Amino acid sequence: MAITKVTANVLADNAVSASSIADGAIATAKLADDAVTTAKITDANITSGKLADDSVSFEKVDAEFTTSSALTAGATVDVDYDAAQVFTLTPNANTTFNITNPKIGVTKTIIVTGAGSTYTADTWTVGGGAGTFNRIAGEYDDTSSTKNFYQITCISATEFWYSISQIAS
Repeated sequence: MAITKVTANVLADNAVSASSIADGAIATAKLADDAVTTAKITDANITSGKLADDSVSFEKVDAEFTTSSALTAGATVDVDYDAAQVFTLTPNANTTFNITNPKIGVTKTIIVTGAGSTYTADTWTVGGGAGTFNRIAGEYDDTSSTKNFYQITCISATEFWYSISQIAS
């Protein structure tokens, strides 16, 4: 018997089952453009190297970079780096800001509106413990309705640099 090449017209429909195909035997070039569906792609298949530059829109960025969150006033106020990009607060006591979930290289904004008292809002902790908080410039002003603009940048798990400023008159 002569050996002949097996072609599609020689095989019956459904003659080759998935179990008959060796793992890794199908090359990318053999797949139709629309053959792989989203359901067939696992999270492990998607890496940053497979994303084109500028392919992630603002709407797809994690909520920590796209939201604002009102902080609950108190003697100690948690500022969760995972929760929002901009935080707001009107204090009701002298306030210690406690940074949680710090992210190196990430800057957060905190807008503290003066309560019209003599409250302070320039004490810091990280995870409830000591850290290094380097104030670059500015002072907190608790005058009623004064907006204090804090920018704080995480330098390491326990070191931060920050500044406080108010709206220019």
